[in-house]
Amino acid sequence: MIPILFGITLICFFVINLAPGSPTSFTEELSPKASPEAMEALKKLYGLDKPIHERYLNWLRMVVTLDLGKSFVDGRAVKEKIKERLPITVTLNLISLLLILIVSIPIGVYSALKPGSIFDRVLTVFVFTGFSIPTFWIALLAMIVFGVNLGWLPISGIQSIGAETMPLHERLLDWIKHLILPVTIMSFAGLAGMSRYTRSSMLEVLRQDFIRTTRAKGLPEKVVIIRHALRNALLPVVTLLGLAIPGLIGGSVIFESIFSIPGMGQLFYASAMARDYPTIMGILIIGALLTLIGNLLADIAYFIVDPRIRVKRDV
Repeated sequence: MIPILFGITLICFFVINLAPGSPTSFTEELSPKASPEAMEALKKLYGLDKPIHERYLNWLRMVVTLDLGKSFVDGRAVKEKIKERLPITVTLNLISLLLILIVSIPIGVYSALKPGSIFDRVLTVFVFTGFSIPTFWIALLAMIVFGVNLGWLPISGIQSIGAETMPLHERLLDWIKHLILPVTIMSFAGLAGMSRYTRSSMLEVLRQDFIRTTRAKGLPEKVVIIRHALRNALLPVVTLLGLAIPGLIGGSVIFESIFSIPGMGQLFYASAMARDYPTIMGILIIGALLTLIGNLLADIAYFIVDPRIRVKRDV
């Protein structure tokens, strides 16, 4: 994980600095009469007067000491800004991932047990729809229908104004109502893909000889499906969980911006627009770390689910 994380930071740092614009460009636009000497002093203050490799090494030395630097926008510590936003983004992604697992696995299993049925055909249409329609367009459409026209759900933020004065149960209900739209939309594409993968994997396992053997032994169908077929069918699904985490984190930028959720995604978008390099790199390294941890957990889960990996074989 450490070499991969180092490689991610190296590539991201150089790509960000190659992008057009600079942190001083907004100052130049707001203060067109600013002298060249003032702009040079500002670049020196930000450390932008040094070569890019030297800036990267200086940034890397700070990161090793858990110092992500200070924001170019407001001078606050990047670590503190991320600390305020990280719990919201992690909560959204965990709820979305849990919803994907709870809904997609039973749907995929049921569709595999009844291939060619009406339910299976509807699932196929749902999957193609989920992959074809841009999720940000669905988010905007859902905001218009459920938020503006019907007025059932709020369309921005994670709590209403004055929620701090509400009783605990009302505050919790308000929080749930604010999360329904973003969490559902974030999970839409994942539900389509994961249910399809589960269906394909389950169909493949049901054709295996050991399933035929368990049925020939007279085991109940529920035992055959849950204990034998489903456990083996979940192996590729567990692997896909590690790949789903980067997509959810990346999607946070879009959904948090659309729904005005004060998470890391919204902070990343604002920092990118302002060319706030320290904040951008801080968010990228946190996102990369969460992705690598997700992949590690997927590998550990694969190790637990598949006993063949735990068996040491002599070569």
